[in-house]
Order: sequence, then structure tokens, then C-alpha cells
Amino acid sequence: MERESSELLKHREIHFCRLHPDQQQAQSASLLLADVEGIHQLRPDNAYLLQISYDITQLNLNLIEDVLIDLGFHLDNSLIVKLKRALYYYTEEVERANLGIDECGYADRQVFINRYCKLPHGCRDQRPEHWRNYL
Repeated sequence: MERESSELLKHREIHFCRLHPDQQQAQSASLLLADVEGIHQLRPDNAYLLQISYDITQLNLNLIEDVLIDLGFHLDNSLIVKLKRALYYYTEEVERANLGIDECGYADRQVFINRYCKLPHGCRDQRPEHWRNYL
């Protein structure tokens, strides 16, 4: 059983582009992804490299990187990083298909919900729930 769980835990690197206003993208990304279910470990090695460990049954690298791109992060697109990324995407997709896991996007929604709750904004309705239907 221990071997099966260790095979389902993936350890990857996410490389960020150096041409971005946020010079600490790895640290910023780790703060946003910290509360996501399925992510076991986040470690920014430097300003542009994030070490991540996650459960393949709940997440995959493609989903994580898509969320980061949607949030405005710039990933490194050098040739070697793109080749590794494509290989990881393919192998994880095949492994999830062999396990019978569908793409659900749960983590995608969870990251956006966590980010929305932490941002200061004026979009909170102070009225009680039963009064909100009278507009």
C-alpha cells in the first residue's frame, strides 16, 4: 500500500520566466497554491523555481500550470522546459486515464475561490440572506 501511494505522489519543478514584474514568482505561487487540496509540498528553491509535490489522483501538472497562467504568472518557455512539460502532461494524462480518473477542475475552482476570499474588494453583500431576493 505504501508503494502505491508513493507512486501516486509526483515531484515536479515549475520554472518561471525572469521577465515579469513580480521578481519572486515562485514564492507568490507557493502562497496561492498552499491551501489547495492534493498538494503535499511547496518549496521555492529560488525566485524562479518552485518544487512541488502533489497527488496525481487529485491534480496534474497541466491543471496547476494552467491555474498559474490564468492568475498572471509567466512560465519559462525554453525548449528543454517545454519538452519536459509536454512529457509530464502526457504521462500524467495516461496515468490518470489508467486509474479511471476524469478531469474535474475542482482544484482550479478552489484556487480562484481562495484568491477571491483573500482580496480586499467591495463585492460583499452585507444584507442577510433572506433580504437579498428583494432587489
